[in-house]
Amino acid sequence: MANKFNQPLGGNDMPRFGGPATMMRLPTQKTAQGLDACFVGIPMDIGTSNRSGTRHGPRQIRAESCMLRPFNMATGAAPFDSIQVADVGDIATNTFDLKKSVKLIEAGIARIIKHDCIPLSIGGDHTMTLPILRAIAKKHGPVAMVHVDAHLDINDEMFGEKIAHGTPFRRALEEGLIIPQKVFQIGIRGTGYSPEDYAWPRSQGFNVIQAEECWHKSLTPLMKDIREKIGNHPTYLTYDIDSLDPSFAPGTGTAEIGGLTTMQALEIIRGCRGLNLVGCDLVEVSPPYDTSGNTALIGANLLFEQLCVLPGVAYIDL
Repeated sequence: MANKFNQPLGGNDMPRFGGPATMMRLPTQKTAQGLDACFVGIPMDIGTSNRSGTRHGPRQIRAESCMLRPFNMATGAAPFDSIQVADVGDIATNTFDLKKSVKLIEAGIARIIKHDCIPLSIGGDHTMTLPILRAIAKKHGPVAMVHVDAHLDINDEMFGEKIAHGTPFRRALEEGLIIPQKVFQIGIRGTGYSPEDYAWPRSQGFNVIQAEECWHKSLTPLMKDIREKIGNHPTYLTYDIDSLDPSFAPGTGTAEIGGLTTMQALEIIRGCRGLNLVGCDLVEVSPPYDTSGNTALIGANLLFEQLCVLPGVAYIDL
C-alpha cells in the first residue's frame, strides 16, 4: 500500500547526486495547501553587516541535503510517516531593497501559515526572522522563542537603519511579537562595546545564556529547563549557524571563536521536542566562505532535526 505522505526520493531509486534539487529531494508544491509543514527558501543577504553570500544559502543547503535519509536513527522520529511535507520553493525577495524584501517575506510566510502549515525557513540572513515573526504573531499572538546564535541581534540600529540582521529581536520586542520572559538566547559570545550589550536584553526579561556557560557540558539539562519555563505556549525556533564554532561552520558572515559544537546543536534542537513549535528557521549560511560544503551540510541536517521535533511527528521505539 502506498504511503499517503510525501517521501524524499530514495538513494536506491536515484543516485544521491541526481534527482530534484529540493530539500531532501522532496516533491514540490506551489502553495502550502494540504501540508503540515514545508521547507521554504528565503534567499537574501542585503541585511548583512560583514561578509555577504547568504543569498546562496537556500540553494546550497538543498544541494547538501541530498544525503539525508527519512528516518532519524538517533531519536526514532519518522516525520515522513506522520505529517505531510513538501518544498514550496523560495520567497522572491527584492535584490536591491531590504525594506521591500521584509514586506515580501512577511506576505510569503502569511500565505503558508494560512493553511495551518508550519514553515521551516532556509536563509538567508537573520533579518528575515523579523518579518516571519510578524506573520506568525498575527496568527498566534506573541510567541516564546528559542534563539541559538553567537549574537543577540538586539541592536537599536545599524548605520542608522532600524532593520538589518543585527536588529530583528529589538524590533520584535518593540512590536510585541515575542514574550521577553520566554525568550532564550543560547551560545552568545564574542567582543562587545560595553557591558550594556548583555545587560539591556536581560533587563527586558530575555534569558541570555553565554557560550562560556555551555563549554564542556551537555545542554540536555538546559533544554529541559527551557521546556518547563515555556510550557505549551506557541514557540518559534531560530537557529543562526554562527552559533557553532567556526571550526565546525566557517561558511558564515560573522564568525566568533569559542562556539557551540555540532553535538550541542543536536541537543538543543532535539531538546525542543514537546514544545508547541509554530515555525523554525536556519540562517546565515554563506556558501562563498564554505569551501568544503560542510557548513551547508550541517545546516541541512539541523533543518531535518527541526522537522523531527514538530508537533504531530510520530516516533518509533528503538
